[in-house]
Amino acid sequence: MEKPFETSLAELEEIVNKLENGDLPLESSLELFEAGIRLSRECRERLTNAERRIEVLVKEADGTLAAKPLDPDALRSS
Repeated sequence: MEKPFETSLAELEEIVNKLENGDLPLESSLELFEAGIRLSRECRERLTNAERRIEVLVKEADGTLAAKPLDPDALRSS
């Protein structure tokens, strides 16, 4: 079963904090770094998939409703 996005993100933040502390042996740091890279890729993939699923209903000129992909730039300008 896939863990929730928030759990993966929290694990990634914990790894970053441990690595930034710098008190770990090299081998432990490398293992944590590899785990962090995996989590980062998983989170990025899940965000990309979620973005693709987001749709906004808009009214066409003829009054019908149509689904169109959400413009991510429109969210940033809000």
